[in-house]
Amino acid sequence: MTSVHVWLRLGLILYAAGLSLCAAVDTTCEFYDNSECENQENCNSTSRFVMCKDEQQQEEGKRSHCYALWKNESNVITLVKKGCWLDDNDCYDKSECYEHDEAPEKGMFYCCCEGNLCNQHFDHLPIPQPDRSTAETPRTVPVDNSKELFRSLMYSLFPICGIALVVAVTFYMYKRHKSEHIQIPTQDPLPPPPSPLLGLRPLQLLEVKARGRFGAVWKAQLLNEYVAVKIFPLQDKASWLNEQDIFTTQLMKHDNLLQFIAVEKRGDGLEMELWLITAFHERGSLTDYLKGHLLKWSEMCHIAETMARGLAYLHDDVMGRNGEYKPAIAHRDFKSKNVLLKQDLTVVVADFGLAMKFDPGRSCGDTHGQVGTRRYMAPEVLEGAINFNRDAFLRIDMYAFGLVLWEIVSRCSAVDGPVDEYHLLSRYKIILPGSLNFIHVPLPLSPGPVDEYQLPFEEEIGQHPTLEDMQEVVVHKKMRPQFRETWLKHQGLEILCETIEECWDHDAEARLSAGCVEERLGQLSRTVNITTSNTVDITTNQQTPPKESSL
Repeated sequence: MTSVHVWLRLGLILYAAGLSLCAAVDTTCEFYDNSECENQENCNSTSRFVMCKDEQQQEEGKRSHCYALWKNESNVITLVKKGCWLDDNDCYDKSECYEHDEAPEKGMFYCCCEGNLCNQHFDHLPIPQPDRSTAETPRTVPVDNSKELFRSLMYSLFPICGIALVVAVTFYMYKRHKSEHIQIPTQDPLPPPPSPLLGLRPLQLLEVKARGRFGAVWKAQLLNEYVAVKIFPLQDKASWLNEQDIFTTQLMKHDNLLQFIAVEKRGDGLEMELWLITAFHERGSLTDYLKGHLLKWSEMCHIAETMARGLAYLHDDVMGRNGEYKPAIAHRDFKSKNVLLKQDLTVVVADFGLAMKFDPGRSCGDTHGQVGTRRYMAPEVLEGAINFNRDAFLRIDMYAFGLVLWEIVSRCSAVDGPVDEYHLLSRYKIILPGSLNFIHVPLPLSPGPVDEYQLPFEEEIGQHPTLEDMQEVVVHKKMRPQFRETWLKHQGLEILCETIEECWDHDAEARLSAGCVEERLGQLSRTVNITTSNTVDITTNQQTPPKESSL
């Protein structure tokens, strides 16, 4: 019995193992094929169960599946086929037979599954498609090459087109500038100039005579006479407007101030030029004249006196006969470059781009005081300690006037000069009755050889001083251009040197006024009669002009 039981148990184990092996290999599917009744009448094809035992399914690693194929026409389902399907990755581990595509090709629906009779029930369950813009990340979005190409072309061509446009406009303005004739005088935005004699006459530029901080000065021809045209670039419009304002002030006509003719705008936009037309003086500036000429005593006196007269008129408040009024005006850039010479060496003061009017009752405001040419700046300007009032600005002009007067004296070649009564009595022991102030005699006095022309402080700090250089020399060391020893031995030059010292005094309030200097130089010029004769001329009752306070 025991052995029977053993063999029975062993048989059961082998049978169970065989069933298990068959379950792992064989799959039962529902089978159906509507083509079986395709050519038969009254045929009713029915489904049945089949075991998937194809030889190919017995190959190692192969798996069997079930499938279903049907049509859905207007919600009417027509079964086409069911049966076994050989090893398909899409069918792995699917226990139910569902079609997930929303619209299968040719209207045929298909599903497959894995497991016995899993295709007995089938259905169409489409899966909603997610938004591609979010669901398909990080898929790369295709680039629209045409848009990229258009954008690249725009970025490349736009700067080139812009540059070409600027060049074309510049060329057009240049051609227009060369071909146009100026229309003088302009009526916008200023009132008519004092001398509206030009009408619509053409003006021809001839040559550049000078270049400065605010532009170039041209010699030009207007009909049969020469005029000067100062051309300002657009960025210096403020200086152009200021000069117009000064020139068109009432009672600004004076023999020792530059004669104003008209103003003009040329061109448009950024290429606009601003023209100021004035009288032309062939001898040019005092700076240029002193470089190439020595001055006789009479010439030096004439230049110094007319220069003082022009500055004094500029500084004065003037009331006209018909109620016209000229307020005091400070030049603020007085220097030998801005002093022009007529043919007879009479001075005219020019360049009012920085000038300031002092109308009664009108405040100077917060005007920047540190302006002008560095070499000619007064001590209080260099150290920034300016009181913004009328008198302070006029005294700054007088400091610069003293430096220009020094330039004139440095180029004087006088041999004989004036001698006052004291020097005559002390030198020649002459006893004269009465009270005589001046006696004119020829004296063999000479200032010696004349040095080459130099600008103020050029000997001390060179031709291009910095602001720090000027502050060190003028403010801290209180230095001034040197007087030559021979000047002080010449009686006329000695008087001029005293006047110069009183003009450039470190204490601004101690400086002479322009009116006082004009009077002193005028009396010196009239009283001193340089002669080489042996005749002694005695002039009586001449009073030396007293020293005045600056203002």
